[in-house]
Amino acid sequence: MPRWLLPENIADVLPAEARRIEELRRALLDLFRAHGYELVMPPLIEHLDALLSGTGRELGLRTFQLIDQLSGRTLGLRADMTPQVARIDAHLLNRQGLARLCYAGSVLHARPADMFASREPIQVGAEIYGHAGLEADLEVIGLMVHALSKAHSGRIRIDLCHVGIVPALLQDQAQESTIAALDQEELYALLQAKDLPALHELLAPVSAPLARALQSLARLYGPVKPGQASGEGDVLFRARQGLPAHPAVLAALDSLERLCASPLWARFPQVELAIDLADLRGYRYHNGITFAAYLPGQPNAMGRGGRYDGAGRVFGRARPATGFSLDLRDLAARLPAAQASLAVCAPWSDDPELARAIDALRASGEIVIQVLPGHEHEQQEFRCDRELIHRNGHWVVVSRPADYTA
Repeated sequence: MPRWLLPENIADVLPAEARRIEELRRALLDLFRAHGYELVMPPLIEHLDALLSGTGRELGLRTFQLIDQLSGRTLGLRADMTPQVARIDAHLLNRQGLARLCYAGSVLHARPADMFASREPIQVGAEIYGHAGLEADLEVIGLMVHALSKAHSGRIRIDLCHVGIVPALLQDQAQESTIAALDQEELYALLQAKDLPALHELLAPVSAPLARALQSLARLYGPVKPGQASGEGDVLFRARQGLPAHPAVLAALDSLERLCASPLWARFPQVELAIDLADLRGYRYHNGITFAAYLPGQPNAMGRGGRYDGAGRVFGRARPATGFSLDLRDLAARLPAAQASLAVCAPWSDDPELARAIDALRASGEIVIQVLPGHEHEQQEFRCDRELIHRNGHWVVVSRPADYTA
């Protein structure tokens, strides 16, 4: 096998794309800072039990594992940064009030999310700890919209869900012996796939009311009007009509309705809002409202997030928490192709005056490329539209003709 071949779903990032990704990363971190979010940088590798605390089987399957030669313990290469940020909030910061934290860095996946996905996404996100109200959910969703808008100026569809509904339905019928035997992993997978025939077969042993309620979740999806209360015939109205009046179910639907009815959606006329009560990804980790953002022409979500109250409990302190993350590589791919950066071309010389002139130009923000002897006609990522020349005893910048090719 040639030594230059990389593992499957792993790729180098070449100059033009790398610049596009890096400029977007800086823009997003500046956006987060402008909203009061503080940057944290968790380590790439941790003890496996800390990385996977409360995250469920799916993240475990996507986490590379190795043995620490110093301690003999099993380590993991992070596949998601949110558990790490929860640990930082709970154990290191230990603040009593609100904490707004953000992050950006590579994660590594043992298995790609799909056939074409990178196994080394660059994850960027923001999270709020210490506030249990819908205000925090609205803030992080709004911040996610701002982040997506840095690379996409068109429509954004946000699907909302509440992962507390299925546990409430199962708890309501917990006395049934068939509930204990129900394969909940399969149940959630079939709900997410909206596979009604397979759901019907799986739920055949359970009571008819519970089976109908669970199967109805796969049909409870559709658009809602941002900033307006639910109306007759829309998803939330149908959910109230078709689901059992369990207190936890009603509380979940009330939370979704209040979120949809917020007048703050008027800030985002580009957002199309929808409810999908079967979008249950991350159900073992999330425990409240969840959301996913979709862009036109993209089958997979560009951003995901939601509530994970109590995620810091395993680190000694449970806190209300909500946040989102997205893949910087995927988002940067939405940007127009990078244009060549304009630069100043300078000759090679050991003249101290030339070195001072170059330093002054670079200090002012200019890109200055000093051409090494014999490489005068080579092309790079930059386009030299000006050059430094020696004129009347001084080094001065002059324009090059538009058709200059040297």
